[in-house]
Amino acid sequence: MKSQLLLNIKGIPMDPEEIKRRKLLELQKKLAEQQEQEEALIEAELQKRSLLRKILTPEARERLERIRLARPEFAEAVEIQLIQLAQLGRLPIPLKDSEFKAILERLSAMSKKKRDIKIIRK
Repeated sequence: MKSQLLLNIKGIPMDPEEIKRRKLLELQKKLAEQQEQEEALIEAELQKRSLLRKILTPEARERLERIRLARPEFAEAVEIQLIQLAQLGRLPIPLKDSEFKAILERLSAMSKKKRDIKIIRK
C-alpha cells in the first residue's frame, strides 16, 4: 500500500505532523484575533458608558436603560447622538431628564416618519 502524502505549493511532500502543526498555528492566530476584537469592543463600550455617565443625570441614565430594554437599536442611536452632540458642545452637561425627554421626542418623531405603513386594498 502506498501512503498518501500531501504536497505543499512547491510539490514537496509534507509530513502529517507538519500539517497538524500549521493548522494549530492558524487556529491559534484566529483565536488571538477574535480576542483582540472582543477586547476592543469591550473597551469602546466602557468608554461610551463613561461618557454617558458624564453627560446624563442619574434620572436620564435610568430612562435610557429602560429604553434599551424595550428598543435596543433606538437606544444605541440615542447614545451615539448624545455623545456627538456633547463633543460638539451643543448639549448642556449634565443633561437633565426633562431635556433628555425632549430630545427623545424629537428623535422618536423622526423615526416614526420612516415607519409609515400604507395598506392599499384592491
